[in-house]
Amino acid sequence: MFKTMRGRIIAIVLVCLAAGYQLWSNGLKLGLDLQGGIHLVLEVEDPENTLTVEARADAIDQAETVVRNRIDQYGVEEPLIQQSGGDRLIVELAGIDEEGRTRARDLIQQSAFLEFKLVRPVSEIESALSRIDRVIVNEFGQDSLSALGRAVEGSGAGASQQDLENILFGAGADSTTEGDSVAATDSAAVVDSMAEADSAIEADSAAAEPETSQDEPNLSPFGSLLLRDDSPTAGSVAGSFLVDNADYEIANLFLENPRVQNAFPRGITLAWADELVGGGAGTYQRLYVLEEDNFITGDFLDDAQATRDPQMNEPLVNFQWNRAGGRQFGRVTGANIGNSIAIILDGRVVSAPTVQSRISTSGQIEMGPGTPMEQAADLALVLRAGALPVPLVIMEERTVGPSLGQDSIDQGRLAGIVGLFMVLGIMILYYRMAGVLAIGALAIYVLLVLGGLAGLNATLTLPGIAGLILSIGMAVDANVLIFERIREELLAGRATRTAVEEGFGNAFSAILDANITTLITALILFQFGTGPVQGFAVTLSIGIVASFFSALYVTRTFFLIYLSGKKSSDPISI
Repeated sequence: MFKTMRGRIIAIVLVCLAAGYQLWSNGLKLGLDLQGGIHLVLEVEDPENTLTVEARADAIDQAETVVRNRIDQYGVEEPLIQQSGGDRLIVELAGIDEEGRTRARDLIQQSAFLEFKLVRPVSEIESALSRIDRVIVNEFGQDSLSALGRAVEGSGAGASQQDLENILFGAGADSTTEGDSVAATDSAAVVDSMAEADSAIEADSAAAEPETSQDEPNLSPFGSLLLRDDSPTAGSVAGSFLVDNADYEIANLFLENPRVQNAFPRGITLAWADELVGGGAGTYQRLYVLEEDNFITGDFLDDAQATRDPQMNEPLVNFQWNRAGGRQFGRVTGANIGNSIAIILDGRVVSAPTVQSRISTSGQIEMGPGTPMEQAADLALVLRAGALPVPLVIMEERTVGPSLGQDSIDQGRLAGIVGLFMVLGIMILYYRMAGVLAIGALAIYVLLVLGGLAGLNATLTLPGIAGLILSIGMAVDANVLIFERIREELLAGRATRTAVEEGFGNAFSAILDANITTLITALILFQFGTGPVQGFAVTLSIGIVASFFSALYVTRTFFLIYLSGKKSSDPISI
């Protein structure tokens, strides 16, 4: 059927309709360099350099899978996510605005380690506060703590983390006073002889309670920052303290010290809440008393979806456990009805609901009033995608703005138009009517390439435009081979139709060899190349296939139509 004139025309029309439909329905997806976006280089966060080369490579492998899952669920089309050098991850996201870039950065970097711990009574840490304070005094030194108190008092709104570190580890470290000699004492020995230390603190505190001056040491540097549950501003959340927001940095600095953590009661830890608490005229940070070990993590999650509370209209994240997780969660909640369970994300307590009944299959995370729905959706997304094996830090970030993308499009369009018109002019001037037929076939070729890119959901990049222009040149080159063969046959005295048939037949092997070798090169570039190189290879591959079809089938059909109104002895314009 496709060898007859009608069959050839039908085949060409059907192929053009299919390409046009794909181009109309899918459109062309533009790459990062054409429509703007964000380029990130991520690296495993390992400030102490404790990871081996193998561990770092394994972490990057896992992180690539997690990041890819998150970005796919976020909805960015054709993202580029690939490893570089074995210890870095490159992420390119095209077509997102400034707000989308911020959300994407947060999604990529968030560890999303979800864990559940039982909330313990504050009395379990209160009994050890004197011991913790003693360790802090020995660890940081009385003079440094006194200077710290004056700095915080004078700042009004609280000192910054850097200021606190300068005071504690800078100015106070070089002093030779009695307080500093105490600071040089090994805190581990203090923890080992805790009973004697507690007695000494109680005696020192009793002696210090009457008249105190600004320069006298504070023997309760941490305990004095805590507001108990019986305080009017403490609210009704069991198992937690409140710390004035101005004192948060210094309290957190104490809690991050490893020797201070060793002074906690066995099996007990402290964790900050995710949101500030308003009370009276100030704001407070809530500090929870928790069991040190979690009883379940997000690894057992089966699904997580963002929704709204039907009564309060506040964002929620509903989650579902898998079978093993449901059994474990049900066992713990069943044994702790009336107690609170802390839901902890990346070390921060998101919420600490009280268990009302046994829960085995599902649960929910309350996001709090005023939380945007997008934040709940992002949390559900990262929970579904899984936690990062290690934190990732952004080493490089480049933002390609829409103006730069438009410049690239304009330059590529100009190059294409100039090159195309030069080719068309040369073909018409040199091959006359045959050149016009080749131009008609070339127009169909361009439609096929664009339709093929749209049908494969390929991303068109600036190198891709270069590949498109190169393939146009190859399509013209195939026509040149055919026309020169036809000229040779005409000079040899062949009849017009015979010369055309022989020209197409003799040029076939040369065109096939050239296209196959170029196609193999393009496939190699696609397999081993990255990013823009792959974009170039895809466009070039589709162009080679389309040029082969247009040169040997479309151009030949046009020639047959052109010759249909001529006698075998009539000359042709070539």
